[in-house]
Amino acid sequence: MLPLLTTTDADFPSQFQHLLSRSDEAESAVVSQVHAILTRVRRDGDRALLELTAQYDGLVLTPDTIRVSTSEIATAYEQCSPRALAALRSAAENIRHFHRHQQRRSWMLDLDDGSRLGLRITPLRRVGMYVPGGKAVYPSTVLMCGIPAQVAGVPELIVCTPASEGSINPLIVVAADLVGAQAIYKVGGAQAIAALAFGTATIPRVDKIVGPGNQYVATAKRMVFGEVGIDLIAGPTELVIVADDSANPQFVAADVLSEAEHTGAECVVCLTPSSRLVGAIQQAVSDQLANLPRREPAARSLRGHSALIRTRNLQEAMTLANAIGPEHLELMVEEAERWLEQVTCAGAIFLGHYSPAAIGDYYAGPNHVLPTGGTARFSSPLSVDDFVKKSSVIHYTAERLRNDSPAASTLARLEGYEGHARAMTIRAQPEPRG
Repeated sequence: MLPLLTTTDADFPSQFQHLLSRSDEAESAVVSQVHAILTRVRRDGDRALLELTAQYDGLVLTPDTIRVSTSEIATAYEQCSPRALAALRSAAENIRHFHRHQQRRSWMLDLDDGSRLGLRITPLRRVGMYVPGGKAVYPSTVLMCGIPAQVAGVPELIVCTPASEGSINPLIVVAADLVGAQAIYKVGGAQAIAALAFGTATIPRVDKIVGPGNQYVATAKRMVFGEVGIDLIAGPTELVIVADDSANPQFVAADVLSEAEHTGAECVVCLTPSSRLVGAIQQAVSDQLANLPRREPAARSLRGHSALIRTRNLQEAMTLANAIGPEHLELMVEEAERWLEQVTCAGAIFLGHYSPAAIGDYYAGPNHVLPTGGTARFSSPLSVDDFVKKSSVIHYTAERLRNDSPAASTLARLEGYEGHARAMTIRAQPEPRG
């Protein structure tokens, strides 16, 4: 059952702060172990990678068997049902269609005196994608991470994912092939992040690592940042629902449980000013939880950083939603488009009664790799922009430099950099004749 809070209660501020205390900092023991793994792979390359894979995954590999072969890819397609293949392909097309609209092109600004200023946009050369393995099967994440890179024009996409008993789930293999992965490797954990960050004889070094993972993977990504780029550090899933009297409590309950069922550490909050809806939601959650296959993790999530909050009015609900800054925000209210204007912090926003967060997780097209832990106040969903570099371009004429150098050199001297000033003023002098 969702704990019930009321904003008029004297202890509500402290209860609300508990909901916001979503730290995903790794324990010191995890940091120490990951550091040792990174150091070992950096020093010993493939030998360390293969030994660690045998140690942690119980999988004995060689440099010749670490990579998924073309025959294994063909077999993966054969193992997937026609229905699964069709769903993957149509989801991929939706995701690709959406992300094509994010593409930006290089541009140049031509000034009156013939000088030019611009921005050059080029794709990253090689990207590494980490895909969780074991019991987890997330082909949707492969599509969400790989397609923006593909749309951005990244020429080489490398996938690392742990294998179970020597093989990778065929859905993962097929999804990786659909996004144009050049290579799929049967390695996971912090050792895979190390291989992607530093490179080995078998796995090439990448420019950026994307994709979710467990605490060891997240810690490894933090520790290699700067050596390579990374995307977001994914924390537990979050959902905030703002609902008014127009909301169907069965829909609300279904959405609450859809996001609560992941691991048991999710943050799910429903905000409503409707006393009638509060009772109806509680009953619907209880009824639906009883026959949910993943009811144990869902129940743990509901007991943790989750709540049903009765607010004074809808305006207060929106204020609290922005304070949470959730990964997913559903506005199950009348005139949802009008209330959208008040949203300032959310990873993905779902409007109306027929836009569940789940459709965004899999199929609609916008990316489901979203900022968590309240980081939506300064972060954005994974996008095509994450897979390109931007370089500014400056092409001055002699005339423009003569005009601009007095002010520019003044600024340089104010900061104590005479050499900078001279680099400009020397060019502003008339060139000697003869």
